[in-house]
Amino acid sequence: MDGSEPLLSVEDLTTAFDTDAGRVTAVDGVSFDLAAGSTLGIVGESGCGKSVTAMSIMSLLPRPAGKVLSGSVLFEGEDLIQASDERMQAIRGNEIGMIFQEPMTALNPVHKVGRQIAESISIHEGLNKKNALDRAVEILKMVGIPAPEVRVDEYPHQLSGGMRQRVVIAIALACRPKLVIADEPTTALDVTVQAQILELLQSLQKELGMAVIMITHDLGVIAETCSDVVVMYAGRVAERGSVTQIFDNPQHLYTVGLLNSIPRLDSPRKQRLNTIDGHVPGLMEMPVGARFAPRSPHPRIGEYLNSASFKEQRPGMIEVEAGHWVEDCSYVRVD
Repeated sequence: MDGSEPLLSVEDLTTAFDTDAGRVTAVDGVSFDLAAGSTLGIVGESGCGKSVTAMSIMSLLPRPAGKVLSGSVLFEGEDLIQASDERMQAIRGNEIGMIFQEPMTALNPVHKVGRQIAESISIHEGLNKKNALDRAVEILKMVGIPAPEVRVDEYPHQLSGGMRQRVVIAIALACRPKLVIADEPTTALDVTVQAQILELLQSLQKELGMAVIMITHDLGVIAETCSDVVVMYAGRVAERGSVTQIFDNPQHLYTVGLLNSIPRLDSPRKQRLNTIDGHVPGLMEMPVGARFAPRSPHPRIGEYLNSASFKEQRPGMIEVEAGHWVEDCSYVRVD
């Protein structure tokens, strides 16, 4: 692969689910690139399509309800959307690892953690049971679990929440993948353990040279761990750019709302947190136009909401500075 080409390139990805009420589109024309060794954050409210984007990349959508309708996911130039089930089985865990947000559901409660780590190593590298378990002990040590020779023979329920998440990370990194997708990896953990897990991921990324997609609703996590950001709203990309561009010069009113809602140490005591008025439209009620428009504080927003443009025309993306893109609709952009 040419060094100038991205490791992963997602282009116009659209994913839908067939339900009893009809087809709903959960991810609508999402595009972004990820360079080898870098970290991309995908941020947005619950239900905005972050996890569905990850599941689409990994071909883990529930079947037959979930399906990718259009777009491409190029990993080292290979379109994963067109890849066979057998090819994806070879890629998952070996070239692309995934860290799931809830370790108790990600781990099998009836199998020892060592076996669960060794299984991936045996499948992808062909090691026998003993050698694979020896590697599992090494990986548990690498992710900071004390007494790994003992822990390898324990079940998930015998470990703390933080240790279970380290086991999930160990499984994702067992075959030293080029890309790891971390889906809300610290959601179920207390603040102290969250910091430890994020620090662990950063140190392992430097050690192994892997790229990371960090999926989160926490802008603090994005600021601490990522080089680039994709801001998603209601299944679409509202804004994307470098961390510096997004935090220092946000261009979408939704991004501004997210940043303003962060509690600050220098705020007056007992001051109410800022909120974004309104609510996300339901999946069956998504407008064609700018989806954040009904929540926009623009003084002439009613004019747009009643226009043919809102009902019929999807905004494109405009580059406001090199590498910094925002939804091209004046009613949802910063003046």
